[in-house]
Amino acid sequence: MDLCLYICLLSRGDVMSNQHTESGAKGYIIGFIASLILTAIPFYYAGTQSLPAHTTYAILFGCAIVQVIVHFVYFLHMELKTDEGRWNFISLIFSAIVVLIVIGGSLWIMWNLNVNMMM
Repeated sequence: MDLCLYICLLSRGDVMSNQHTESGAKGYIIGFIASLILTAIPFYYAGTQSLPAHTTYAILFGCAIVQVIVHFVYFLHMELKTDEGRWNFISLIFSAIVVLIVIGGSLWIMWNLNVNMMM
């Protein structure tokens, strides 16, 4: 166990005192409105079918990518300006790589089992 954490727990100190908290809900409201807009745009084009299918898919994919970025910035506070934000981003990338390896390995094993059992 970390000595700093141990001392803070014994003295009933604030362990997370070095983190800043943003007062107010301005960031959350901006993120919420951006998420609503980025959800409504593909919903409109998919519902009205006013554009060709490949264009609708491109709009849907683009809005999905932008919405993921909005969620990371406004709700998960993934900012690359601070050291802590960079470490959080590195942890996110590492976790995504591990998840992709686990899913890919599972699919590979199931495919090989299917091929070997269908002799």
